Amino acid sequence: MLNADALSQLRQLKSDIEEHKVVYPGTVKATNGRFGFVALDDGRDVFLPPEEMQKVLPGDRVNITEQDGDKGKTQGVVDELLQSRLDTFVGRYIIRGKGHFVAPETPGINRWIFIPPKERQNAEPDDYIYCQIHRHPIKDGKGQARILKVIGKAGDAGIERALTLATFDLPDTWPEAVVTQTEALDESAIEAHRSEREDRTDQPYVTIDSPGTQDMDDALLAEPNPTGWTLSIAIADPTALIEPGSPAEEEAFRRATAIYFPGEPLPMLPDSLSTRLCSLMSQVDRLALVCDLQVNNDGSLGDYSFHRAVIRSQGKLSYELVSNLIEGRVDDDIKALPDAVTNSLDQLHQAATALRKWRAEHALLGGDRPEFRLRLDENRRVRQIEPAVQNEAHRLVEECMVAANRCAADFLGKQSRGLFIQHPGLRSDRVDNIKALLEGFAPQCSSLDIGQAEGFRELMKQTEGLEAEVPVKTIISRQLARAELSLKPGAHQGMGLSAYTTFTSPLRKYTDFHVHRLIKSALWDTPVKDLDDDRLEILQRAQLQARQAANSLESWLRSDFARTLGEGHLTGTISRTTPAGFFVRLDCNGLEGFVSCKTLDGKFSFDPVTLRLVHNKNGRIFQLEQPVTVSFAGVDDERKQILFNLVEASAEADNGDEA
Repeated sequence: MLNADALSQLRQLKSDIEEHKVVYPGTVKATNGRFGFVALDDGRDVFLPPEEMQKVLPGDRVNITEQDGDKGKTQGVVDELLQSRLDTFVGRYIIRGKGHFVAPETPGINRWIFIPPKERQNAEPDDYIYCQIHRHPIKDGKGQARILKVIGKAGDAGIERALTLATFDLPDTWPEAVVTQTEALDESAIEAHRSEREDRTDQPYVTIDSPGTQDMDDALLAEPNPTGWTLSIAIADPTALIEPGSPAEEEAFRRATAIYFPGEPLPMLPDSLSTRLCSLMSQVDRLALVCDLQVNNDGSLGDYSFHRAVIRSQGKLSYELVSNLIEGRVDDDIKALPDAVTNSLDQLHQAATALRKWRAEHALLGGDRPEFRLRLDENRRVRQIEPAVQNEAHRLVEECMVAANRCAADFLGKQSRGLFIQHPGLRSDRVDNIKALLEGFAPQCSSLDIGQAEGFRELMKQTEGLEAEVPVKTIISRQLARAELSLKPGAHQGMGLSAYTTFTSPLRKYTDFHVHRLIKSALWDTPVKDLDDDRLEILQRAQLQARQAANSLESWLRSDFARTLGEGHLTGTISRTTPAGFFVRLDCNGLEGFVSCKTLDGKFSFDPVTLRLVHNKNGRIFQLEQPVTVSFAGVDDERKQILFNLVEASAEADNGDEA
């Protein structure tokens, strides 16, 4: 038995060790295996063996020490938990013997977590459940969870949407304070603002949208003048009815955007506002923020102004009807339109054509990539995938919205505060690869300064339709940076514009809602709650999370529908390449599936410059835009990824290989 002196010496030794040991802060990164890594703040990745990985969760901020592991390799030992970012997650309820567990669906948690008796919420085996970490495993590797909600079982109608909402922590109900606030509003709220606004209820504004759209946030009209057209874009004005900093505005900020899930969207504002009181419905008076602008004959923009107004849409028109009118296909619905409306639509088409011509010459147009729409059945699963046709009416609306947004960006650029969308062009880590691509396959472009807006714009113009051994423009387009929000104006290189923002969708996007606040504050001294860098970052993350959620649900629904493809041969084109294989987009329905190099004969090398896969021996090539024929090979349920087998290359691909 140790005496008091010996115990004191041991305590002092332990204290000295603690005082002099070197700890390194970092973030836990999970893998598909039981081991993991810690990404240290100094830039290094340190291996975490399974017994240490058992103590942490993906995304945890920890301090570690280093020690020698097997074969002399350095490995980490978790010393202290600094912060745990994983709070809630989705999983399946598992019972083994007397133990009740959740098997997390969260990537990187490759173990079951115990659920104590008081936290089980009467869940049944194989239920999908929404859980919260109840006890972190940092002390002994034995974490615990509590069930917050039983979501349902696989096969339940709508289970995919419910699981997506829970996985991404997206709310499907409104806070009580928001309900109380919005239920207190009615048509009298519009009347209360009438005296401070221009009365434009007799002007032939119309909305142009899909037949099922209810949250209509823009109405248009145009009139000719000696130098072009006066274009008027009326945008729904929810900021007039929602007080700054109120529960409804804070909830809109938290949601950031409406999410258009197939079958059932998740709105940013309650339906009482977004589809009724603020929506620019036909034949009712609605509040609007209007941008009047001069479109010159050459498509350039002249003077513009913003107005608070009351409008009355003269018609809820569909894209198909307006396209028929533009193309001269007259039917009974078109004959029923008032002359003032048809005259305005004709002028809108002429103005939009000029605007598009100007953008084609002086800025950049987005490509018309074929899109497909998911049609769901009564069980909320995909019944049919059909092409979403883009016609002249779609382009008309697009040009009007871009023009109005350009005016908003120009106006805010002259103020002391604003909200803008910047796009830096190419990803900084891909610039050298693109330069090598140009030197090899488009030498006429190799001298362009692609890091600058003008050089990037010229690059995208010169590579449009370029005949080369590789699809140069497509390769460049796969390596663009993501657009970012900014409080200061800056180039949007993806559109070829010196500054850009959006204000035409305030019912659907908080950024547009906030731009309304800024414009009205500058012109009429109305209150606005400014965004700072922290709130801007929160908003950007929420937007990204919304996109990820929408993509996740669509991938799930598409992969489930893919099981109906059968064993036949399917034609498509290569849409993306990776060192492990390539993705093919089917011609018939737009489904994308993966062809693994493991299923191909021989070994392939990946060229990061041309994004090609090249056979190591016979030189066979797989590259972007290459036509191929595939067959359905199954679904990777964990990744919600469709799998294809290559059947044969098309004649065009064979010719490309010989070249």
